[in-house]
Amino acid sequence: MPSPLQDVERRRPAFVLTLAEVELLAIVGVGFFLDAYDLFIINPVSTMLQYRLYGGNLLPPRLEGLMKASANIGTVIGQLLFGYLADSLGRKAVYGKELMVIIIATILCLTTPTGQISPDSCLIYLSIFRILVGVGVGGDYPLAASIISDRANLRKRGTLLAYIISNQGWGSFVGSLATIIVLECYKHVMNVEGKTSKVDGVWRIIVGISLIPAFGTLYQRVTMPESKRFEASKDLEQEKNLMELKLANERTEGFHVKSSSSGLDTSKEEAAATAEFNIDEIPEARKERAQFREFCRYFSEWRHLKLLIGTSMCWFLLDIAFYGINLNQNFVLQQIGFDGKTGTAWERLFNVSTGGIIITALGFVPGYWATILTIETLGRKKIQLHGFLLAALFLGILAGKFDTLSHASFIVCFALLQFFFNFGANMTIYIIPAELFPTRFRGFAHGISAAAGKVGAMISALAFNQLSKDIGTPAVLWIFFSVCILGALFTLLLPEVKGRDPDLILAEEIREARRDVGNGA
Repeated sequence: MPSPLQDVERRRPAFVLTLAEVELLAIVGVGFFLDAYDLFIINPVSTMLQYRLYGGNLLPPRLEGLMKASANIGTVIGQLLFGYLADSLGRKAVYGKELMVIIIATILCLTTPTGQISPDSCLIYLSIFRILVGVGVGGDYPLAASIISDRANLRKRGTLLAYIISNQGWGSFVGSLATIIVLECYKHVMNVEGKTSKVDGVWRIIVGISLIPAFGTLYQRVTMPESKRFEASKDLEQEKNLMELKLANERTEGFHVKSSSSGLDTSKEEAAATAEFNIDEIPEARKERAQFREFCRYFSEWRHLKLLIGTSMCWFLLDIAFYGINLNQNFVLQQIGFDGKTGTAWERLFNVSTGGIIITALGFVPGYWATILTIETLGRKKIQLHGFLLAALFLGILAGKFDTLSHASFIVCFALLQFFFNFGANMTIYIIPAELFPTRFRGFAHGISAAAGKVGAMISALAFNQLSKDIGTPAVLWIFFSVCILGALFTLLLPEVKGRDPDLILAEEIREARRDVGNGA
């Protein structure tokens, strides 16, 4: 019979967090904070490098494209590499290593020898180490998804994953805010004394700020124990694992994390995650770890492969539009009067940074919170579907009325576009793969899906500016409109994952296969 405490836990809205949940989300969410911080900080940094290296002139187009795409190149590598290692070696064995890569690479970025080598060489130097930053950031995608999904109760799993991805909004916001504050500190020396070269210190400080949360959560990551669900997924034949899962069925629904010398004690929280297992219904599982051959065998079946195609294509298509818009915001900043085209070097940089924080506040943060509050009610598939369609609607309006919209109308349409990116596919493309695939294959499958998205982001980063010159910005926006419609169609390949336990589904599939073999099928 459930205790009064259990009844209270079940009645509490999914978005209401306990202190222990906040602690875990803070540790795991840092990667997404750094992802967005790095993504959006590169826009003001590239402008600062114009003044430091090229006397205020534009950066060489190819080198600018390389610098903006470099982190995404590394992210693809990190997503695939760490996603596979998370399944084959275990989450505990690799978690924290990706953060070490980010820390080392960020420090190396700060050593860029401006003034000692040629300007072009400086951009190449910085781009190389930004690729390494991307490897670390990319590794956090499948690891964070796996760690939260392995531990979360089905009732709150989507909400907890939504909280993780919402750190992108805060990363973007803090990046813009940090730039404004540091520029304000340099106002006298740059704007009054005219020492524009001091901008070299500004960009190094704002890049270096990202090291604070990275160092702050490194210890907790490297000492986090393996989850019970992952251990059970590797070998359900072991008596110890069977007993732990049986006990889990008898424990209360809850989430508990406490700091200890050995890391995080997640017993109650993991019990909640594994409470959905019915031991009597789970057949024996193979003892080998989820190596590449086993992964390929699983996805050789069309019923599984079509799900991976669906998650990968939705992420690929969304990121073409999302990053195409957000890596190239000059036309938006021009509409709201913060494009930094006039004034001193300091005033231009300050205006661009102010425009960035306005854009973030307009659509990013509200969209994230709308998803957090409604995901367990509306479901993931419905949010993704309406997100793609409504993003397409506002892209169509911007494309069709690009030259005739008033400033106010343009800002409203753009804000709604950003809102439905984030109260839509930009959230669910991360959440659905984390809930859709079995624990044994979750890390690598999520990494493949995420890597497909970053390929789309790279295409936008490298092609947007040239396409805008060749066919015009409205035509590019129509392309983005089309990819959003395609994203909605690929969403139809996916099931609703709310309340879905992929490990139980895998167990049932194994049992059916054995029954067919036993019947001579």
